[in-house]
Amino acid sequence: MEFFTAIRDFLETGGAVLWLILAVAILLWALIIERLVYYRREYPAVAKQVIDRWNQRTEYASWSAKRQREALVSEVNRTLKKSTGLIKTIIALCPLLGLLGTVTGMVQVFDVMAVLGTGNARAMAAGVSKATLPTMAGMVVALSGLYFSSHFEHVVRRETQFLNDELGLHERN
Repeated sequence: MEFFTAIRDFLETGGAVLWLILAVAILLWALIIERLVYYRREYPAVAKQVIDRWNQRTEYASWSAKRQREALVSEVNRTLKKSTGLIKTIIALCPLLGLLGTVTGMVQVFDVMAVLGTGNARAMAAGVSKATLPTMAGMVVALSGLYFSSHFEHVVRRETQFLNDELGLHERN
């Protein structure tokens, strides 16, 4: 219970933009987990099905066979890349949301300075924390998602190359 109270206090200290960053982070991690589950559980069956479908062919060297091979690889590539563009977009959005939090926090600092003057550091501290916490949170969310985005790009390249190689074995016959 104390854990959730501490998180709520942190979010309230950072202002409304920090709540928005939390919502975006939840969406980002839902997409990342979905991709991880797909790559681990569903994709091996899809790849095996495509390879089996290709191996059932009687000829592999004609123009039509090569186009069908390209279509199979392209279809699998499309499913591998699903949601990765959205993940990259969210990663790029997070620092911008942090910057929005910085701007809104600094506006609060300037409002306090206009009303109370520059001598009241305690009153300005709330605005400064509203300016720095969203920036930090936006960067942390973006950096944590960046690793997985890079990993997903690597998986797509590796698996596409694997399928190209696997479906191309019969071209020599």
